Amino acid sequence: MTARARWWALTAVSLATLMTYLDNNIINVAIPTIQRSLHLSVTGLEWIVSSYLLVFAGLLLVGGRIADVYGRRRVFLTGLAIFTLSSLTAGLAGSGGVLIGARAVQGLGAALLTPATLAIITHTFTDVRERTTAIGIWGAIGALGLAIGPVLGGVISQHIHWGWIFLINVPIGVLTFALAIPFVAESRAQEQTRRLDIPGLVTSAVMLFALTYALIEGHDSGWTSPVIIAAFATSAVAAALFLAVEARSAQPMVPLPIFRSSHFSGGIATMMIWAFGIFGIYFYTSLYLQDILGFSPTKAGLAFVPMALCIALAATLAPRVAAVIGSHRTVSLGMLLMVVGLTLFARLGGGIGYGSLMPGFLVFGLGGGLMTVPVTNSALEAAPDGHAGIASALINASREVAGLLGVTVIGAVLSAREGVALRTGAPSHSAFLDGYHLGLWVAIALLAVGVVVSYVTLRPRAAARHEDLATTLVPEAGRASETARVPEQTRVLRAQDVTPL
Repeated sequence: MTARARWWALTAVSLATLMTYLDNNIINVAIPTIQRSLHLSVTGLEWIVSSYLLVFAGLLLVGGRIADVYGRRRVFLTGLAIFTLSSLTAGLAGSGGVLIGARAVQGLGAALLTPATLAIITHTFTDVRERTTAIGIWGAIGALGLAIGPVLGGVISQHIHWGWIFLINVPIGVLTFALAIPFVAESRAQEQTRRLDIPGLVTSAVMLFALTYALIEGHDSGWTSPVIIAAFATSAVAAALFLAVEARSAQPMVPLPIFRSSHFSGGIATMMIWAFGIFGIYFYTSLYLQDILGFSPTKAGLAFVPMALCIALAATLAPRVAAVIGSHRTVSLGMLLMVVGLTLFARLGGGIGYGSLMPGFLVFGLGGGLMTVPVTNSALEAAPDGHAGIASALINASREVAGLLGVTVIGAVLSAREGVALRTGAPSHSAFLDGYHLGLWVAIALLAVGVVVSYVTLRPRAAARHEDLATTLVPEAGRASETARVPEQTRVLRAQDVTPL
């Protein structure tokens, strides 16, 4: 591909990423307006978010493997078309049922679209430096969606019509489609690995569906309720069956030896720690801004903009920093900055303004952006030829599940401490602050562990074993690499109220 075509292809996948990130962040502040317009019950309102999350998280691994087998460009365009058309339906929905159904179909489109974006980047940019820069731009564009989503959602729901939070995806989707057709090249797994593992597809989907459902509904239904226990049990059984199937399959959906690479398994673990912290803290901080500091939804959204812009800036600078000090040090530094940022937040109380919030927001944002590109690149480089789609899906699926887990765990900690404080006679705002601060310290402790995990697992010494691992997974890859190896590659006390970043 020419240089021009490569960068236009990056523009297409970045726009698709912007569309999905924007869609998932723009909806939160518009939820009350949607409820009033469609006369929804609380349960119906929750399922506007939950229906998307269930389908998206449940089918991510399926989408990644389908992209490897049938072609990343083809699956990308299919997912893009589904997402765009379902966004149109959601924007025009006149009832809660139609909106919930359209959101579920959006989840299907995103599950096909998301893994293909990173796989297309790894195939398109064969030069390591170019690829790292491309992933940095891709990450920065996603952060832009994080920055403008809440603000745009507040403006649209307050001054226009809530339907436009979905309809805005339509022109972006059409433009992306127009760019992708001429500039995104087709790629897929090698012929000998181009076969669907149906038992693996089914068991992985059941595992992720059941786990996501349990994390979403556990707070409202009760963690010891029969339906939640059954969901966790179903996920555990499906996970055991999935591992057994993959270990015995001649052409597994997920080649288990891939986890022998410390770069891949360490990258996944680091991404999960990052998601646990940023998902949970992002949304509980939104609650803190509105309920304790008295910010309006739009003002609260504006407070997050500097942080998100720092994520975008750091994501574009991360490749240069990694080239100088190494990926493992860059990721560890990013995690350390996130720890510092949350520590600054853990010292805040009520009655403060933007000025007091900014140091923590800015440091946290710089750390979050600094680590995402190197850790993503390290994990993708460790994936063998023919498995870029499934590797990307594993990264995204682990991030989504860890994010939901972060909201669940931090929410449980916050609620427990808040309840204790209320029973001792503390005012409601003081009780919430006690719980919020304890939740912050839980996230801080986990991110501190991430500093060590990322430094140890992503060190260059592990890279020497990459070729041997690739040869084990796909024997032909070892011979091909000798000539031209290309690495493939509202209220927020309920998990269903969190949407993917």
